[in-house]
Amino acid sequence: MSNFENKYWELSFNSVSEKLFNNLKEGEYLIIQLTAEKSHFIRFNHAKVRQTGMVIDAEVSLKLISSQKTAYANFPLTGNEEIDLSLALENLDYLRSEIKLLPEDPYIVLPQYHTSSHEVYPSNLLNPKIAIESILKPVQGLDFTGYYAGGLIIRANYNSLGQKHWFATDSFFIDYSLINHNNKAIKGTFSARDWDLNQYQHQINWNKKQLEKLNLPIHEVKPGNYRTYLAPSAIASLLGMFSWGAISEASLQQGGSALAKMRQEENLSVLFSLKENFESGNVPRFNDLGEVSPNELPLIESGKLVNTLINSRTALEYNLTANGANNSESLRSPEIKAGSLKEEEILKNLDTGLYLSNLHYLNWSDRSSGRITGMTRYGCFWVEKGEIVATIKDLRFDDSLYSFFGHNLIALTDFREFIPEVSTYETRSLGGCLVPGALVNQFTFTL
Repeated sequence: MSNFENKYWELSFNSVSEKLFNNLKEGEYLIIQLTAEKSHFIRFNHAKVRQTGMVIDAEVSLKLISSQKTAYANFPLTGNEEIDLSLALENLDYLRSEIKLLPEDPYIVLPQYHTSSHEVYPSNLLNPKIAIESILKPVQGLDFTGYYAGGLIIRANYNSLGQKHWFATDSFFIDYSLINHNNKAIKGTFSARDWDLNQYQHQINWNKKQLEKLNLPIHEVKPGNYRTYLAPSAIASLLGMFSWGAISEASLQQGGSALAKMRQEENLSVLFSLKENFESGNVPRFNDLGEVSPNELPLIESGKLVNTLINSRTALEYNLTANGANNSESLRSPEIKAGSLKEEEILKNLDTGLYLSNLHYLNWSDRSSGRITGMTRYGCFWVEKGEIVATIKDLRFDDSLYSFFGHNLIALTDFREFIPEVSTYETRSLGGCLVPGALVNQFTFTL
């Protein structure tokens, strides 16, 4: 991380914020947020560079609260003080005119001053001058397709009561596929804050072995229940559904949560524990209101629901205590506790069944019973007597989290992988999840 770049954006944002706060009228509250990045992007196809460049971008978001109403606006932060201050005041005037037209909000949450924070996480990223060579050298001779994104990401949240939160981190990911001559692929994601060539080479070598196994014959898997190993990437996809109508307290209160049965004494496996953990510094602890989450928040402990995600709006509506959750009450830095199953013992313990590296197209098929449906994808195999003997065609599964994370969960691996958020829509995403693999009995396939 360039300390100059971080300070440059901080000084520009401070100048804009001070100007806006000084121009507020009595009864007005203002929350100002910054989303900024300096990212190096490289897109690969057939192990060749197809596109490369730098993206430098910063956007300011305003949230004006007045007379029990809220209005929003965004504008770019250019770093030119004259332009930025003019845009800031112009958008403040716009919000004042818009807010008059809005209805009152009975559950509006006013900003408060709790505490300020300033967190900066530097790292050792790939130097852009050698990034291409470093990424492509280990994959020579392979059909390597995907993209690299790395650099500085900034999030900030200030309010008119004087509270200031600043978060800056360096990070990168490589989201890629290795493709064989039959157009079958192995999917991989490599991510960290510090570039480690040995670790990257190890992952590529592992995936090359998996790629060779895609040349095995296809085994027809008929609909039914099968003993199944779900690799960390597959578990990450299933965990993502917890952010969509499950772990949210508002969803529970409104009857739309897949975890409702856990409030009625139906538990998951004692092997399953889930928490939010912000100690790694992958995402900021503050939310859109500038409220700070605890460093760690246990959600499910040994199969029992002990906490949900509660934002201030939900807390106000249902007379509860908020715990720093974001607007959507979704997971931001989740991790599932590791188990005891060793990597070299996965196939032996699976014995005969399915090895699933990835899942996609997930959705709730019956939210009230926690049923999730989706498809297998990339690097999925048929295993017999502890040996991978065939590939499979894509299958549709439909099973309940009360089953695969509950009574049918046999074991979790003693290792975990960090699966990053790789979305670059509008801006690079932050965070990801830290998850083990899972051995499941009687996983249900329907097509």
